This record gives sequence, structure tokens and C-alpha cells, in this order.
Amino acid sequence: MDYGFVKKTELEFDSALKKIEEELQKEGFKILTKIDVQGKFREKLNIDFPKYMILGACNPELAHNAISAEWDIGLLLPCNVIVYEKSREVWVGVMRPTAAMAVVQNDSLRGLAAEVEAKLKKVFDGI
Repeated sequence: MDYGFVKKTELEFDSALKKIEEELQKEGFKILTKIDVQGKFREKLNIDFPKYMILGACNPELAHNAISAEWDIGLLLPCNVIVYEKSREVWVGVMRPTAAMAVVQNDSLRGLAAEVEAKLKKVFDGI
């Protein structure tokens, strides 16, 4: 997959969610949003769906640098992180900012995207 890092974990869903939040914090990320996809699909579509959580993670200092370099970059923020159950297995994933920033024509953001990606890769590797 070109736009993210995804892997199966031996952790239970809630433990994986807690662990990824801890790892994000170690790298200076805060959770801005939590989207409970399972709950939203049940509420809006009346369907059963496995556990699936999307976290909107933000490193405030790096986000400030990105927005200062290009105001419209907020369209690509925050960094999404996922935890989900599929076939009784728990998976975690983080986006690749370098892939998201590939559409941006601002060279000053390429290095910043690589810096953010390196931090997210550490989070991913910590799971």
C-alpha cells in the first residue's frame, strides 16, 4: 500500500487503541478527533460493522509549520491513524504524509512531510 503502513497486531482492539495513543503521545501527537465508524454505521445506516476507529492525530508544532508554509494544507490535516477488527484479527495503520503531500506543489513541505512520516513510522513500529 502506497498511502499508509498497516499491520496485524496480537493485541485486543481496546489494547491496540490505547497502545497507539500512547505511542502517538511519545512522538508529540495529540488526538484531535475519534471517529467510531462501527457506531456511526449503526446509527446512520442501521448496519452491523466490525470495530473500526479513525483517530485524527496532530503534532501541533509540525502542523503550525505546515500551515505557515501553505495555508490550504489544512485540507490534508490531521494525520489519520486507524485501528480495526477484521476476521477476528486486529489491525493498525498510519497514513504516509509523504504520499498525501505528493499532490502539493510546495517544496518546503516535502521535508516536513518526511519528518512527520518518520515520527508516525516510529509510532507504527511501537505497536
